[in-house]
Amino acid sequence: MTDSSQAISVTPTPSPSARKARAFDALTSQSSLLLGVLVVLIIVFTILEPKFFSVATASNILTDWGSIVLIAVGQAFVIISGGIDLSVGAVIGLSGVVAAWTMANVLGLDQTVKGQDAWGGLFVGAAVSIGVGLLVGLINAFLINVLKIVPFIATLSTMGAALGLSVVISQGAPIGSANDFALISSFSPQWNPLSPALIVVIVVVTVLGLYLHKARVGLYTYAIGSNAFAARAAGINVARHLTWVYAVSGALAGLAGIYVYIRLGAGSPSSGTGRELDAIAAVVIGGVSLMGGIGRLSGVVIGALILFTVQSGLIMIGVEPDWKKVVVAVLIAAAVAAQVLRKSDGRS
Repeated sequence: MTDSSQAISVTPTPSPSARKARAFDALTSQSSLLLGVLVVLIIVFTILEPKFFSVATASNILTDWGSIVLIAVGQAFVIISGGIDLSVGAVIGLSGVVAAWTMANVLGLDQTVKGQDAWGGLFVGAAVSIGVGLLVGLINAFLINVLKIVPFIATLSTMGAALGLSVVISQGAPIGSANDFALISSFSPQWNPLSPALIVVIVVVTVLGLYLHKARVGLYTYAIGSNAFAARAAGINVARHLTWVYAVSGALAGLAGIYVYIRLGAGSPSSGTGRELDAIAAVVIGGVSLMGGIGRLSGVVIGALILFTVQSGLIMIGVEPDWKKVVVAVLIAAAVAAQVLRKSDGRS
């Protein structure tokens, strides 16, 4: 009699056709297609302007990408759950202004501050900025869950309120200066094209990606976005989870606020104007369905890179910066059209 403990399990070897099918699926996945588009764009802009393919250009693109990918990731959580957050751009401005005001008026920090005091002040400013964003996110969740206001109207209201408050606090002028803190210059790319601030962004995005795709909270997010009624019937506390989703979106917008402050050297009420459109564009280009329940953060990350590669490339070949909004609108329309075509072909 054969000892069952010594039994050998044999894993079937995939047939050549199965391996080809897997390889085809990998090559035609959303992320692979987006990477292909990004490579093609880099090649085209390099042909049109050889200086485009340089470390300096990559550094500029990644620096601009850092703030947008933060709010785009938060926006992805919200849209996958079936909502939308229009307040993130205004929250960038408000959180940056409040953080700058706190550092200047409460901590008494100015351009003469150096060393540990400067770092400590910046950490306090970052905490304040994230806290402001978190508070706005919780207000959004309250309006949606308790007052039953649709997400579009709820976040549109907080967007207006955040814009107004940032102007009131700053009196319409930036707080701080380009020389504010000696350490701001240290946030320039030290490991070309990466900077310490950008590395923090990459770590945050990676952790949230693991949460969305590997943890139970991610499963709940997709379930609610696909069918909130079914998710509620399955025992998911939809209101509590949506509170978490909007809180994450707000906190990431607050983190983006201090990131923009570091980049500009000042907190300005207009620093986040229009960035919510960039975030939505990155999300849609990345393959996240505006109907909810579909999308991956890897696509959002690449979508944001495509967005800023196009914008930077157009500027370098001599296209007027005012065309930026037109390009963003066209990219959104093209991405949504591509989603519709994929669905009509039976692909998600």
